[in-house]
Amino acid sequence: MDIKYDVKYIKDKLSLLPMQPGCYLMKDKEGTVIYVGKAKKLKNRVSSYFAGSHNYKTTKLVQEIVDFEYIVTDSETEALALECNLIKKHRPKYNILLKDDKHYPYIKVTINEPYPKVLKVRRLLKDGAKYYGPYVSGITIKNTLELVQKLFKPPTCHRKFPDDIRKGRPCLNYHINNCFAPCTGKVSKEEYRQVFFNICRFLDGNHKELIAELTEQMMKASQNMEYEKAADLRDKIQAVKDIEEHQKIINTDKQNDKDVIALAREESVAFCEVFFIRNGKVIGRESYKIDNTQHSTNEEILTDFVKQFYQNSEFIPEEILTEYEVDDSEAIMKWLSGIRKRKVTIAMPKRGEKLHLVEMVRKNADIALGNYKIKVMKEREKNTVLDMMQEQLRLEKRPYRIEAYDISNIQGTDNVGAMVVFENGKPAKRKYRIFKIKSFEGADDYAAMREVIYRRFRHALEEEEQVEKGTLLKRNAKFLPLPDLILLDGGKGHLNVITELLDMIEVDIETFGMVKNDKHRTRGLVSKNGEIELSATSPVFKLITHIQDEVHDTAISYHRKLRGKINSELDKINGIGEKRRKALLTTFKTIDKIKEATLDELLNVKEMDSKSAQSVYDYFRRNSDV
Repeated sequence: MDIKYDVKYIKDKLSLLPMQPGCYLMKDKEGTVIYVGKAKKLKNRVSSYFAGSHNYKTTKLVQEIVDFEYIVTDSETEALALECNLIKKHRPKYNILLKDDKHYPYIKVTINEPYPKVLKVRRLLKDGAKYYGPYVSGITIKNTLELVQKLFKPPTCHRKFPDDIRKGRPCLNYHINNCFAPCTGKVSKEEYRQVFFNICRFLDGNHKELIAELTEQMMKASQNMEYEKAADLRDKIQAVKDIEEHQKIINTDKQNDKDVIALAREESVAFCEVFFIRNGKVIGRESYKIDNTQHSTNEEILTDFVKQFYQNSEFIPEEILTEYEVDDSEAIMKWLSGIRKRKVTIAMPKRGEKLHLVEMVRKNADIALGNYKIKVMKEREKNTVLDMMQEQLRLEKRPYRIEAYDISNIQGTDNVGAMVVFENGKPAKRKYRIFKIKSFEGADDYAAMREVIYRRFRHALEEEEQVEKGTLLKRNAKFLPLPDLILLDGGKGHLNVITELLDMIEVDIETFGMVKNDKHRTRGLVSKNGEIELSATSPVFKLITHIQDEVHDTAISYHRKLRGKINSELDKINGIGEKRRKALLTTFKTIDKIKEATLDELLNVKEMDSKSAQSVYDYFRRNSDV
C-alpha cells in the first residue's frame, strides 16, 4: 500500500530527532528502504535532507523520500557498524553496493578441530576456524588449493579421524604421493596438526617462519636417518622459496601488513582493486565490482567500499592505503581497530614508495574495468544477433530462450534425443536435457522427435500445475520457462510432424528446421513456407550453426555413453567378444531385449553357439536386478 508524502508529518518527526549518533533509513511511497546513512548528530544530518540545495544524487533521493526512521546508538563507531549491517540487509538503491561476499569462495582451515581439514566454502562462520579470502576469481582459489595440496599433501577423502585410522587400505592419493595418509596410523595427532599449522603459515604469507620450521624438521629427520622424509621436506622448502621469488617485494620502510586500494570507474559501475601485502610481499589481489555509482564521488565510493569490505573480513591489516581520501576516516579507523583489537590506520599517500604502490594498483583496476567493458560489448553483440534473428525470422518477440532438438541412433538401435538450451545467445548447459526413446524400436526419426517434444511439454505442464499448487518453486523447475523459439535438427518433414504435434497440444511457439547441405554442414533454416535465405557470413547464420553443432554433439555424446554402458555390460560375459556383441545388438536392438531373450532365441543368433548362449542366459538371470 502506497504511503503519501505528508509535510506536517515529516516536520513533526524531524522535531523529535535527538542530537545523538545513530543511523537513519529513508523510505519511498511503498515503504521500501532506499537509503541508509549514519550520523554523529541525527537531528542535524537528517534535517539537512529537507532544507537547502543538494547535489544531483541527493536531490533524486529527496524526491522519493516519503518517510524515515532512525536508530540511536551510543557512539559514532556503533552507528558505523550498524550502517553496514543495515545496508547489507536492505540493499538500498541509493547506497553504493559492493557485491555480497557470500557469493565469493573462501579457503577454510578447520584448525579448531582435533584433526583439521582444508575446505572451499562460501560462508564465514564464527566457529574458530581460519578463513582466507574472499577469492573473486575461481582460478585463483583453484590454483591456491592445488598448491597447498602439492606442498603439504593433506587428506582429501571423506574419512573421519581418528575413527577411521587403520580401517581399510590407503587410497590412490597415498600411492601417487599426494597424501601423507594419516589413515595408516603412522602419523601422530601432533604431526597431523603441524601440517595444518604450516598450511596456515603458508596462506598467511609467513614464508620465512614456515621455511625455518621446515628446515628444522628436515635437519631432525636427517639426524634420525629418516632420509625419505628429509628429502620430502627439502622439496617443500625449495617450492616455498620458488613461490617467494615470484612474489613482488615491496620496498617500504616498514614491512608491515597492509592492503592497498585503488579505483577505476565508468558510468554506473566501478572496480575497486585490492592488493594484499603481507611481510612486504604481495600475496594476492582481487577486483571488486561495485554498482550504482553514477552519481557518487570517488571519495564516497572508496569510503563505502572500505566499510562494506572490512565489515566481515577475517583479517584486517594494520595499514590501509587508499587512492582517495576516505570520509569519516577517524570513525572508521576506530571501528576497525575495535574489530582487529589493534590499531588500524587509513591513509592516502601523496609521495614516495607508497604512492607508487597505489599507482600500481590503479593500473590493475583499469585493467579490470577494461575487461568488464569487453564483456559488456560481447553481451551487446549477442543482443544484436538476437534482434537480427527476430527481424529476419519475423518473430513476435526477441528469442531470449532458444531450444534445439536432435535424434541419434545406430541402425535404429538405442534411439536417444537431446534438447539444448541457449539463453541470450549463449549455451545454458545446466538446462540441457536428454531422453531415451521409449515408445518404439527401430529407425524413425520423426516418431522419435515427436516423442521427445511431447515429453518435454508434458513435463512443463506438470511443473506449471505444481507451481500453481505451491508444491514446486518455479526456480527449481527443470522444463520451465517455455522457449521463445524451437529449432529442429532436420528438414521440412521434421518440421511438419512437430508443427502438427504442437497444434494438437495447443502450444504456440515459432518452430524452424535446421537443414544441412550434402557435406553435412549447416545450410540454413526451413519454415512452413520454405527455406529462409541467410548469408553464410551473417551473425545469425553463425549462431544457428553453433546451435546445430551443439545439439548434434550432445545427442551423439549421450548415445555413445549409452552404447558404452551396453557394451561394457556384455563385455562382462565370458565368451562374448566384439562379433557376438554386435550380432546380439543387431538382432535384439536393446540390452533389455537381450535380458528378456529365451535360451532358444539366443541360440538362433548367427554368431552364437550353445556355450555362449548359455553364458548370456545365465548372466542375466544371476544379475536380474541390473
